[in-house]
Order: sequence, then structure tokens, then C-alpha cells
Amino acid sequence: MNLHENLLGGPPPTHLPENTEAYRMLAEESASPAEVAAAHPTFSLAWAMLAEDAFEAGRTVESYAYARTGYHRGLDALRRSGWKGHGPIPFSHQANRGFLRCLAALARAADSIGEVEEAARCWQFLKDSSAEAYTELKR
Repeated sequence: MNLHENLLGGPPPTHLPENTEAYRMLAEESASPAEVAAAHPTFSLAWAMLAEDAFEAGRTVESYAYARTGYHRGLDALRRSGWKGHGPIPFSHQANRGFLRCLAALARAADSIGEVEEAARCWQFLKDSSAEAYTELKR
């Protein structure tokens, strides 16, 4: 029996590929998220970090722009990994966290600038993709 089989018949979970060089830059080189985003523009975690930092500093529009960039880069990566527009994107998989954090950051920033429908859509997308991420990131 396949332990990873989806018994409900939905699509299998999508696991984005790891970017070990980008993680190494953050950890070993103590590179800033901006440096990592410049060196690895498809690495959603760097965009998520930029969005979260900007939001915390009250730079909401900047946060929105960073989050939207990471969100779209993440969608591109998901599609390259076989994602068909729906299905689980597990928060437990480290490489998925950047995209999921961008999605939460986009929802938060959208809400702050009055884009209520976009915020609701993003929160629902996050919840549908990963209940764990929704619980962890919706604050």
C-alpha cells in the first residue's frame, strides 16, 4: 500500500524543489532577504521575508508589492512542479513555506489597503492549500 496515496481522489500534494544555495546564503552568509531575492529571484521565501519586514515597518504598499512578486514566482514554481491550480501544498515541506508565507503576506497587505475581496480570496486559497499554514500564519 502506498502510504502517500490520497484516498479522497484529489490531486497529490505538491512539493516545490529546495533551493539549497538560497537557504545557505540566508543561514551561513547572513545575506539579507534583498540580497537573496536579487541572487535567486524565484525564491519565494526571500520575497516573503521582505513583505513581512515591510509590513511590520508600516510600509504596506511595499509589503503588498513584495508579497505579490513572491506569490507569482511561487505560482510559476508550483506549475513547473505539476500543480494544476488546486490541491494540497503542505506547509510541512520547507520549500513550500515561502509561497505560503507570500500568500499570507499578500492577504494581510491587501486587507490593509482596502482590497477586501483579494484578502478574502488569498486567505481562502491559503486555507484550501494548507490548513496548517492557515493556522500558523493567520494572525
